[in-house]
Amino acid sequence: MKKISIFGADVLNIDFSEAVEMVKNLLKEDKFHYVVTPNTEIVYDAKDNPKILNIINSADMSIADGIGLIYGSRIRKKPLKERVTGFDLSMEILNICEREGYSLYLLGTKPHIVKSAYENLRAQRPELKVVGYNDGFFKGAHIGYEGHEEEQRVIEEIDRLKPDVVFLGLGYPKQEIWIDTHKDKLNTRLIIGNGGVIDIIAGEVKRAPDIFIKLNLEWFYRLMSNPSRIKRQLAIPKFLISVLLDKNSVKVKED
Repeated sequence: MKKISIFGADVLNIDFSEAVEMVKNLLKEDKFHYVVTPNTEIVYDAKDNPKILNIINSADMSIADGIGLIYGSRIRKKPLKERVTGFDLSMEILNICEREGYSLYLLGTKPHIVKSAYENLRAQRPELKVVGYNDGFFKGAHIGYEGHEEEQRVIEEIDRLKPDVVFLGLGYPKQEIWIDTHKDKLNTRLIIGNGGVIDIIAGEVKRAPDIFIKLNLEWFYRLMSNPSRIKRQLAIPKFLISVLLDKNSVKVKED
């Protein structure tokens, strides 16, 4: 399958329907897989961070969750098919779990938020097997405490419950580091690092209205809603300028 390498970070050149089919196939396999959802900011950071770059490139799926990645690939005439957001893919994973009987575990964010997400899913999707949850405020590899007893309890619970899918919302780069550290220990079929998805499920954060999403202006809605994000949003113009200045910034790769 073709990939587009942007500053060394490989993302799958697939559309949403192809991403969904990939997830379905991964879930049929009785072994561990992980999915990463790099956006423009993450790719721009990873180009100078070999550890994160390796985690992205070692994933079973790496989807282009950032409009800057789409624009950057077009600038260099090696266009990605479309933006595939971690949120949209996560929502479809819920549908797949509901239809096929796969179980789900929520890990990340604040205690009251992950609890609300768990309760909302149980209430809104009674057929969905949500087997457990834990907040992200435990000492573990993601914050420099690899092997801490708090982390061990989380891993032991996941291994005991054996969820087919884990939604991991620790935020970048914590969730990527945590996945990489424990990928050989987790008794699950698929774990997806999906940032603020748990917060949205909990109703704590609202996603942008459809019109902003359709116009690829979700970033602008977030900025209006939270002006403190301005420093993060500056990654997009910096990224695009870097693409323009580096003719080798975007490459086509065959898997």
